Amino acid sequence: MSSSALSEIVRLERTRNYLQPGDISTAVRLWKDYVHHPEHLLWHDYEWGNVHWYCCGNPLEARALLDTVMRAMTPRSASELRRVVSRFDAVWNHPSPPYHPDDG
Repeated sequence: MSSSALSEIVRLERTRNYLQPGDISTAVRLWKDYVHHPEHLLWHDYEWGNVHWYCCGNPLEARALLDTVMRAMTPRSASELRRVVSRFDAVWNHPSPPYHPDDG
């Protein structure tokens, strides 16, 4: 990301009451790590939740925060952040292979 986009992120983290320093990079990391989990873990987390989210952050809430932040940014900076996030969204939205119970 450009230095102007990064400085806008720092400014938002300092001036918005719903953000603290480092929140946006943490949200990006949480979302990135989550979408790269194996599918069975994603399903388990969706159905029953994940107890580690209480201490380490909820990636679904992190993704929602990223949407909020992108709406608060200037169009150019939001576009840069959107490019980063969209790479992880593409992994999340990638169709899973068909399930064959006989393959296991």
